[in-house]
This record gives sequence, structure tokens and C-alpha cells, in this order.
Amino acid sequence: MRIGELSARTGASRRSLRYYEEQGLLVSSRSPSGQRHYDDEHVQRVLLVRAFLAAGMSSGTIAGMAPCMTEPTEDRARQALEIMGRERARLSSAVDGLAAARDALDHLIEANHAYLARSADDGV
Repeated sequence: MRIGELSARTGASRRSLRYYEEQGLLVSSRSPSGQRHYDDEHVQRVLLVRAFLAAGMSSGTIAGMAPCMTEPTEDRARQALEIMGRERARLSSAVDGLAAARDALDHLIEANHAYLARSADDGV
């Protein structure tokens, strides 16, 4: 498939896909005329990259994990595992923070419901 179809199938802009290639996150084959060509595996790769970016990972961090995903060697696997462990810990901390914020918001929602119920009962 060409870049337009990959863009349509993943929701990533053509510009983003070119950027992913520049950063080493995605590798395409080229036609004799220089057009990029991708296969179905690239769809999953782009979706994974987008998920990592949405989770706050930098393209450099993802690139540190990417060689292990495509060309595993023992050294790359160790390096990638270290990066993945750090990112997992960071994401777990972020999830815990979001859960605490959600719990605090739930408490405020309950308090506002109770206030409005009391106000309605008091005729205010």
C-alpha cells in the first residue's frame, strides 16, 4: 500500500508517517520511482507508535525500543528491555495519578449532588 492508504488505515497524517521514517520508527520499501510502499504489518506498527506517543513517550524513546522489535539481537533486547521497564514504571505512576484524580473528582461530584439534594429539600 502507498502512504495515503497507510494514513487512512491508521489515522496518522502523511507528514507523521514521513516523520516516523525519519526517526527510524518505520521503514518502507521504495518503488523505482521513489514512492513509499508499506504492507499490513506497517499498520500495526504505526498504531503501536501512535499509542506510545499518546502515552507520552518521545520518538527517541520509541526508537530505542524499535530495533528490538524489528531486528532483535541480544544487546538490543537488553537495551530495549531497560527502556521498556522505565517507560512501564512511568506509565504506571501516571495511571496511579490519574486514578487518584478521578477518585477526588468522584468525591466532589458526590458532594455537589448531596448539596443540590439538600438545597432542593430546603426549597432554596
